[in-house]
Amino acid sequence: MFKTIATTPFDDQKPGTSGLRKKVPEFQQPNYVENFIQSVFDSLDGFKGKTLVIGGDGRYYNRDVVQIAVKMAAANGFGRVLVGQGGILSTPAASNVIRKYKAFGGLVLSASHNPGGPTEDFGIKYNISNGGPAPEKITEAVFARSKVIDRYLIADAADIDIDTIGKQQLAGMDVEIIDSVSDYAELMETLFDFDAIRALIKSGFTLRFDSMHAVTGPYGKEILEHRLGAPDGTCVNFVPLEDFGGHHPDPNLVYAKDLYDLLMSPNGPDFGAASDGDGDRNLIIGKGIYVTPSDSLAMLAANAHLAPGYKAGLKGIARSMPTSGAADRVAEKLKIGMYETPTGWKFFGNLLDAGMATICGEESSGTGSNHVREKDGLWAVLLWLNILAVRKESVQQIAREHWADYGRNYYTRHDYEEVDSGAANSLIDALRAKLPTLAGKTVQGLTITKADDFAYHDPVDKSVSEHQGIRILFNGGSRIVLRLSGTGTSGATLRLYIERYEADPKRHDLETQSALADLIRAADELTEIKTRTGRDKPSVIT
Repeated sequence: MFKTIATTPFDDQKPGTSGLRKKVPEFQQPNYVENFIQSVFDSLDGFKGKTLVIGGDGRYYNRDVVQIAVKMAAANGFGRVLVGQGGILSTPAASNVIRKYKAFGGLVLSASHNPGGPTEDFGIKYNISNGGPAPEKITEAVFARSKVIDRYLIADAADIDIDTIGKQQLAGMDVEIIDSVSDYAELMETLFDFDAIRALIKSGFTLRFDSMHAVTGPYGKEILEHRLGAPDGTCVNFVPLEDFGGHHPDPNLVYAKDLYDLLMSPNGPDFGAASDGDGDRNLIIGKGIYVTPSDSLAMLAANAHLAPGYKAGLKGIARSMPTSGAADRVAEKLKIGMYETPTGWKFFGNLLDAGMATICGEESSGTGSNHVREKDGLWAVLLWLNILAVRKESVQQIAREHWADYGRNYYTRHDYEEVDSGAANSLIDALRAKLPTLAGKTVQGLTITKADDFAYHDPVDKSVSEHQGIRILFNGGSRIVLRLSGTGTSGATLRLYIERYEADPKRHDLETQSALADLIRAADELTEIKTRTGRDKPSVIT
């Protein structure tokens, strides 16, 4: 019934910010998937007879890996597996299922916002019992095991039917195929005033939700159109496709330009939103205004009490270090905790579990709350709709009033994708070496007040995470941040973040890149990106 298969290690199975991500052909190498999943199981204790959740974003190779994972779970001693219908679960929905059914953990099959298809990206991430991504102590153990693994366990059984909801058996293990959407939709109904949102839509308020042919299509269709009464056609690109229709499922102004153009047009809807490959990111656009993810976090936190699930107020706000300081001023006004963490949602888990933070966000289009332990794209859309329904103001009015109250953080991110890894690492090393000498220097007319390599001291478990991004701070509160991303699959991705705080309401209508022009020049001089990488301009500007 169970087989023990001899194998040899791969040397490249180190999980990144959100699990192991590689090109599909790499995952298709004999034993590659099996080695990594077995390394996960070998790094865990106490799961015999327990429940494992399995689901992914529906990208190419998802269905194949679901079958492998189910058979390996049986052979390793899990008592039950819950699988999303068709092998599909959005990342936040998977987190909710783990939490709701008190599962031991879950395998989330996704490469998030990266492209899908036979030669594109795939990923596997392990989430723990709180529903959140495995902490570094587990991912480090997985990597260590992957370097010495010599066997994996798998059931010698036929594939299961993953398309029909119901219970099955595989090699003595219970397998339950569950509705991918229902548990998540029910959770959203406990958090938001669906009656108020229905009334808003019924009054003539118009919206567009673009799922980018990714996993949130069924979720958006069910919640926005069926439960909230939005007209048929509100949800577009809602059928999940293995290659996301040949598009890049990243909800930013480059890959969702059609949505942006629609909202900027005279006859566009009142509200537009998009989500990414696995449903954990969001793009928010009002008629005539794009809301940056950093601003969205701050505005959602400032108005969250208008939704039933947050009427008691927030315990605290957490943001990743590269995210703008806009939320900091909200926390200060609310007199609640503000926490700055490294990039990666796993760092928010301890704060959420300890009741120290309620809402969290990242500049990379991720926002979420303590309802699950992942960022949640559709949750952010629904909270925005709840706020709009209660305040009866447009997105633009809410944004302008927010800036008038708190000031505006002009903010941009310049991505240099698929940079030669050697060049990228030498650039970071060279800049890191200069850090002790930078304070007090003037660059492009700007005086540097502090320069460091960000280290995070977790207030809950006291762990320390070093080398999380280089920060250069200037007089007046401006800053630039540079870090290597852990979410790509080819070469290296350099992310440059540039921020300036502006208190004067008369200067809240500047074009972002113009408002940051001197800081952009200073960043180029300090980092030497152009000379060291040969890139004249970023791959993507958001």
